[in-house]
Amino acid sequence: MTTESGVLSQTRYAMSIPLRKTSGTNPAELIAAAHAGSFSMALSQELGLARSALGSIATTATVTLQNLSGIWSIINLHLNVLAKLPKVTQGQFIDATVRAKTTCLISKLLRANLSMNAKLEK
Repeated sequence: MTTESGVLSQTRYAMSIPLRKTSGTNPAELIAAAHAGSFSMALSQELGLARSALGSIATTATVTLQNLSGIWSIINLHLNVLAKLPKVTQGQFIDATVRAKTTCLISKLLRANLSMNAKLEK
């Protein structure tokens, strides 16, 4: 697997979900990583708009998978945010996290309509 930026150049991709002691990544892991990074960026932007984004933000995303009738599904995605922001009050932080949850690129994607084109060539 690779991406246009090359950051995932030749990354091993595991076909098993959930990931079972194999090397490589899987769709759930990639979504969780993208969501954690995107949320941290959105929160940083929200706090930056208030001129108070000095410090650090670490977000982890935990995906919960469930096998429903033989098909694996992501049933929950939980963000855990740990921030060290000396100039931010608890109220400002909570307000910014709520706004970031709304403006985060991946959060919006997870609420988006899905469209598709499919073509089989022979």
